[in-house]
Amino acid sequence: MEQLDYNLLFRWFVGLSLDAEIWDATVFTKNRERLIEGDIARKFMAAVLSQGSVKALLSDDHFSVDGTLIEAWASIKSFRPKDGGGAPPAPGRNGEQDFHGEKRSNETHASTTDPDARLYRKGPGQPARLGYLGHVLMENRHALVVDTGLTLATGTAEREAALEMGAARPGKHRITLAADKAYDVAGFVADLRTHNVTPHVAQNTTNRRSSIDGRTTRHPGYAVSGRVRKRIEEVFGWTKAVAGFRKTRHRGLARVGWMFTLTVTAYNLIRLPKLVGAAA
Repeated sequence: MEQLDYNLLFRWFVGLSLDAEIWDATVFTKNRERLIEGDIARKFMAAVLSQGSVKALLSDDHFSVDGTLIEAWASIKSFRPKDGGGAPPAPGRNGEQDFHGEKRSNETHASTTDPDARLYRKGPGQPARLGYLGHVLMENRHALVVDTGLTLATGTAEREAALEMGAARPGKHRITLAADKAYDVAGFVADLRTHNVTPHVAQNTTNRRSSIDGRTTRHPGYAVSGRVRKRIEEVFGWTKAVAGFRKTRHRGLARVGWMFTLTVTAYNLIRLPKLVGAAA
């Protein structure tokens, strides 16, 4: 609202004259709920991708998938026992709390600030944080995002979202789906094959046998997918470092998911002028 009050560029963008009164803040809060209910963010992404000049850039056959942790707008101190027990934080604006010796899990605890947030550790040696998991499906020709998803942070959410997005691609032809070692799970690989998706998943041979065998790795395309899929990290890097989405400023699965899709669509829009210009 402050920007609309004095920033001429913002006024021009929303169609306000120099001396027009800015809207009340409730206008945004009411419209936000309507935009979420209408799934406008996803429709906006689809509208961008359906442009003729953009469709020509997209691959219909080769894709990559990955997930990232989006920190919730909730303090770890808000992660309280569901039964109402436990010692409360010390009094004050940011009272101290001793978690030493206390066992906390998503089954027994929940955030009082954002109940949808889950305690999750993205990898070994990393701290557990309250957050969500954002998922991205990228086409491999120009590394543009063609689908997104946001889920509760669980140990199986990345594979479940990947299977859903891969199976939802239009057409009945076989496609390839590249992913990192975390997706090398026998059940997930088998499910992909049943949906006519060739799993170009990185082999995880650490103290185990990989679910990806020579039927897949012998093809040159497998190595190509392994190189290209790393570009999906550019999407997450931009959304977090440039767009400021390392930690969401919204609460609840619906609102955070809506903003995640809008942010990833902005990533596409930033890259499209150069790509479209080069292809012209």
